[in-house]
Amino acid sequence: MIMLGAGTSSKRWGGLLLAVSLFVPGLLLAQDAAVHKAETATGKMAELMTAGEASYKTNCAACHQPTGQGLAGAFPPLAKSDFLMKDRTKVIATVVQGRSGEISVNGMKYNGVMPNMGHLADKDIAAILTYVSNSWGNKASAFNVAEIAQVRKDTGLEDRSVGEPHPGATEGEMRYQGAPSGVSPEDTTQVQSAKGPVLSPEEYASSTRIFFERCAGCHGVLRKGATGKPLTPDITRQKGTEYLKALITYGSPAGMPNWGTSGEMSATEIETMARFLQQEPPAPPEFGLPEMKASWDVRIAPKDRPTKPMHKRNIENYFSVTLRDSGQVAIIDGDTKDIVTILKTGYAVHISRLSASGRYVYVIGRDAKVDMIDLWMDPPQVVAEIKVGLEARSIETSKYKGYEDKYAIAGAYWPPQYVVMDGDTLEPLKVVSTRGMTVDTQEYHPEPRVAAIVASHEHPEFIVNVKETGHILLVNYADIENLTVTDIGAARFLHDGGWDRSKRYFLTAANQSNKIAVVDSRDRNLEALVDVEKIPHPGRGANIEDPKYGPVWITSGLGNANITFLGTDPEGHPDNAWKVVRVLQGQGGGSLFVKSHPASKNLWVDSPLNPDEKISQSVAVFDINNLEAGYKVLPIAAWAKLGPGPKRVVQPEYNKAGDEVWFSVWSGKTEESAIVVVDDKTRKLKKVIKGPEIITPTGKFNVFNTVEDVY
Repeated sequence: MIMLGAGTSSKRWGGLLLAVSLFVPGLLLAQDAAVHKAETATGKMAELMTAGEASYKTNCAACHQPTGQGLAGAFPPLAKSDFLMKDRTKVIATVVQGRSGEISVNGMKYNGVMPNMGHLADKDIAAILTYVSNSWGNKASAFNVAEIAQVRKDTGLEDRSVGEPHPGATEGEMRYQGAPSGVSPEDTTQVQSAKGPVLSPEEYASSTRIFFERCAGCHGVLRKGATGKPLTPDITRQKGTEYLKALITYGSPAGMPNWGTSGEMSATEIETMARFLQQEPPAPPEFGLPEMKASWDVRIAPKDRPTKPMHKRNIENYFSVTLRDSGQVAIIDGDTKDIVTILKTGYAVHISRLSASGRYVYVIGRDAKVDMIDLWMDPPQVVAEIKVGLEARSIETSKYKGYEDKYAIAGAYWPPQYVVMDGDTLEPLKVVSTRGMTVDTQEYHPEPRVAAIVASHEHPEFIVNVKETGHILLVNYADIENLTVTDIGAARFLHDGGWDRSKRYFLTAANQSNKIAVVDSRDRNLEALVDVEKIPHPGRGANIEDPKYGPVWITSGLGNANITFLGTDPEGHPDNAWKVVRVLQGQGGGSLFVKSHPASKNLWVDSPLNPDEKISQSVAVFDINNLEAGYKVLPIAAWAKLGPGPKRVVQPEYNKAGDEVWFSVWSGKTEESAIVVVDDKTRKLKKVIKGPEIITPTGKFNVFNTVEDVY
């Protein structure tokens, strides 16, 4: 099966193969007839049937069809199934756990895979099971939430983020992947082949936009495949229009969302998209030095900028806060909690990085626009800007002694490249492509995106992660005209990472390879490649002094509740170095960031992508001196006292002193969001920063901590 995109909520998952073998007419009735009678008498059965039908169409009809008849030779029927499964508990367990292996239903053999549907809420599973076991000639007692919860507990699958609607990719991971591409459809070159179905210019343009908005994040701009399968014409033309229409409408067991039955795409859009996928992919333009220079604008020249701060605020305790959906950055005074200014930037700023002096903030949007903000000005202003491509995520500045504030570097998703710029003006100086061979199979990859970039403290170098190919590049900027690059082969799908506390070792997640790569920035080599559990996502990670194992660096994960500790002291604790020395259990998977501070005794862990709102709207905190005691939960979103919205709590960030920790409470663009400040010592609410100008806050970067790599 091919996968056309990835959604961000359970209602968008299509093609989930429900455990058809469980639904046997009449067999469940005897187990709980009294419950069935009581539920029917109170009218609850009707409610369950209505809710179950809706959830079934969203999550199951792709395979088993709206009529429950299945697809001959592929997916077993649910209607009048003769496959015997009398145990009610096993019915629930199979839905929560998934199932594989050959079964026989109504005289036909099937050997498919039932994905782990544990990402669904208990009430949804109960409703689906009730509906299917009481439709198409089946009759059984109603299922209830308490039953589902008990089976989850007994099977150890209470964490909904470990569900795998896309086999091999957890719900937590899939909520993170599949974001819209920043590439504009209007900028692409559209070429139609006579071998594929013909589209009008309007149809081609609209389908291109839909693909970039909903599919490119998984399948790649060139449709060569990334998280999702390749969708090149040699594959899609063999499938044909009718097959593709059905797949887009109902989804697939591989995790392709049900764009049609969910109501998110019209029948006309689906038909056009099915034809579009059989044509050659639209080609995005390259974006080189001429295009960068055309976009480059020095608003205030260095000679016209102030020679000293124009205000008396404490710049080192400023926070640069991403207001994601408004395309803005807020500069907030960490001492007074005042919003100093809000500046228009690129769309969905991914990170903020500081110059070595702490004067300039460099932010980069998903649209690859870089803005350079002067914090000495009153209020701070954007003094230079540039676009480094069409889509991007990463930026960094030079920190090596003698090169402070001299250079900046930005990495792009499209085109796959990085550019070294003048640190004072953002003038582009050197553009380098990252296209090349994968580190493992040595195959050419046309779209290896630039992920995390950090500045070495040991050499005049930037450390650049090349995501899809798994190469870590040490880009030496001592001689820009004769750039030298050391290429370290690590593991594919490199993503985020940060320094150990000595700032010698760079630890970075190769997330879909389930590894942590350790680079010795002094000796310029790969120190270790450490296996970890599913989908590590450290952000920059957290450094603490473990009371038993000494200095450690910590990552949480998208795919499970693990909080993994790696030893980082090869001299003082050689037996622990570059090994997983401790694994704690947090609230659940779907975590993006862990955080601590040298002045703190706390370790904070968020879980904003967990499907359970109780988890995504709170944060876990561990006492570093008593890690085995487990975590406490703080209701951060409740403290913010907001209106409707998802209210995901994301990215703990400390102030300079390390006595406050800030959290974003992230809702939708039209919903109320906030920043919540917590006293680190007492773990009590200290301040809520909110208002109409605080729109979808996500990343927060304290000036001092970012300059000094404190995390």
